[in-house]
Amino acid sequence: MSEASARHKPNDQPALLDTELDHLPPELRWREWMGRVEAVIFAANEPVTRSVLARVVGTNCNLELIIDDIRAELAGRPYELVSVAGGWQHRTKKAFGDIIHAAFGRASGQGTKELSQSEALVLMCIAYFQPITRGELSSFFGKEVSRDLIGVLRAQDLIASGPRSPQPGAPYTYVTTKTFLSHFGLDTLRQLPDFEALEDAGLLSKEKLLAGDIPVGLASGEGDVVGDQVL
Repeated sequence: MSEASARHKPNDQPALLDTELDHLPPELRWREWMGRVEAVIFAANEPVTRSVLARVVGTNCNLELIIDDIRAELAGRPYELVSVAGGWQHRTKKAFGDIIHAAFGRASGQGTKELSQSEALVLMCIAYFQPITRGELSSFFGKEVSRDLIGVLRAQDLIASGPRSPQPGAPYTYVTTKTFLSHFGLDTLRQLPDFEALEDAGLLSKEKLLAGDIPVGLASGEGDVVGDQVL
């Protein structure tokens, strides 16, 4: 094997990335960190966490300030950097949602499909009362929540199996996922409107849920745009 071939074996480890950039003056170092962070977020198809971004910047780099500076530079652009599902993601601004749909059409998006009313209602109940079993969901609505409906939400990665319930038979519970947070533009579940406060204000109740009164956003999934898909 030649020396050149030996240097390019498939199993060779990549060269160690210089994250500290001590050879650069502070201003250029900061600009390089900004470029790296934005490049990683731009290339990802899901929110990028702090731990991932920390791999490409120095130990003394303040990621919050980096994000703030990137956001400032994007102020006049049609897309922005948002905090969602425990990480950061580039999203087209809401004002351009109709433009994206006009260009590509809703059917061409590869994100989560529009939810039916029954799917949105069940998803909302899971979001507020998780972990919850299918039997508990059925009791809430006074009619069976089918496995097929649960399967639709699972297939879109909006819900997943949670811990087994202590009820007889130890049925599985259901919980929402990071995809759910991303789809509805939430960073954490704490950003869900407080259910009790909504009840106290007369804006939401079990009766309204059963009547199909769905808060804006959960029924249609309309919101921010990622690439050519509206979330």
